Amino acid sequence: MAYQTIYPDTNETLKTYENATADDLNRALTTGHALYQQWRNEAPATRKPILHKVAELLRLHKHHYASVMTHDMGKLIGEAEGEVDLCADIADYYADHGEDFMAPRPLVSKQGKAYYIRQATGIVMAVEPWNFPFYQVMRVFAPNFMVGNPMILKHASICPGSAVAFQELVNEAGAPAGAFTNLFLSYDLVSQAIADPRVAGVAVTGSERGGASVAAEAGKNLKKSSMELGGTDVFIALEDADWDRVYKIAPQARLYNAGQVCTSSKRFIVPADHYDDFLAHLKAAFAQYKPGDPMDPKTTLAPISSAKAKQKIQSQIDEAVAHGAKVYYGNEPVDLPGQFIQPTILTNITKDNPAYGQEIFGPVAAVYKVVSEEEAIALANDSRYGLGSVVFSKDPAHADAVAQQIEAGMTFINSSFITVPELPFGGVKNSGYGRELSELGFTTFTNEHLVINATEH
Repeated sequence: MAYQTIYPDTNETLKTYENATADDLNRALTTGHALYQQWRNEAPATRKPILHKVAELLRLHKHHYASVMTHDMGKLIGEAEGEVDLCADIADYYADHGEDFMAPRPLVSKQGKAYYIRQATGIVMAVEPWNFPFYQVMRVFAPNFMVGNPMILKHASICPGSAVAFQELVNEAGAPAGAFTNLFLSYDLVSQAIADPRVAGVAVTGSERGGASVAAEAGKNLKKSSMELGGTDVFIALEDADWDRVYKIAPQARLYNAGQVCTSSKRFIVPADHYDDFLAHLKAAFAQYKPGDPMDPKTTLAPISSAKAKQKIQSQIDEAVAHGAKVYYGNEPVDLPGQFIQPTILTNITKDNPAYGQEIFGPVAAVYKVVSEEEAIALANDSRYGLGSVVFSKDPAHADAVAQQIEAGMTFINSSFITVPELPFGGVKNSGYGRELSELGFTTFTNEHLVINATEH
């Protein structure tokens, strides 16, 4: 696989990188394992100032890191700068809370005085995607750095510049050699790394197919894994919703990052009485998005990350239409050289349409009409995915009652998806397993080590 930065706005190849070798991998494993053994005898407090320094450098050089991401995969520069800020917040969060998360937890037992302590387990292998080139990496790096688990990164092949920049960031912050190692690995070498006894676990964010492949390798080698995979997240507007708020939030819930977000709202479920008005408002909002150079702050619609990704989205739209879906708005060529897809609204998607169960990873909204709340919930749950969801209602108790019936790892009431360090991220069903962020994400690759001073009998 070729690791290349190809700017999606101009299609220009900016830089190509050499693949790592088996020797490179072995050196990284040797260095990382030695550091793991050293860290086992050091308190997490020794790592805290380094992680705070990472956050400081991110904020200090925000535009630089944002520009690297934008040139790698095309996201709007303003959204990229927001991603840098979020990464800084995650680094600070785990620096501030890591010691508390590692503290012994007492257990009540008639067998004696007992507690468990969270301990590092070894090198974590991370396989990460291109849509959030820094955020996805930081979600794994920051907690495991505080735990004492070194990390090896295999990043997406289209965002090598971001991987290099993250490595430089960690080095500049003063992290020891082996704490974070970026390697431009082939998938054969990823499998080799997972099989190595020095690797304790593997974290994956990516497609369902990619996750299944890595999970199989991890399972074969009895390695713990966490999977953050795809989603067909629902946006449910109940009859008693604040419809002005629904109309305001729905467009951005779909088009943020050009719709290339696993947790963006993809299926909009609307009561029949509001269906026509919702479509009209969504169309008017979609029509206002301006495609162009993502480095220009005036641009509001970024290009798709690559020619291959654009082709897949277009083929999914075409297939949906061929099976009876109606194009309410969009699906017209964008007269620009970059990899753009016009924001598109699809309706009349029946259960036998392939689009009914697919994740379309781009600026395409599927809108469904329902005649009852029960039908809305059933439709929401009729998916092999279960990542995120949103529910809109003026009545908090009503919204909460519906939220608890959704088969998803996350539900947000009266807002689009949000992510902050203190809230766990993850899904169920084919959206994966395990959690990142919050204390739950901190413990993913720890050993909950029981210690008990047994009572004499």
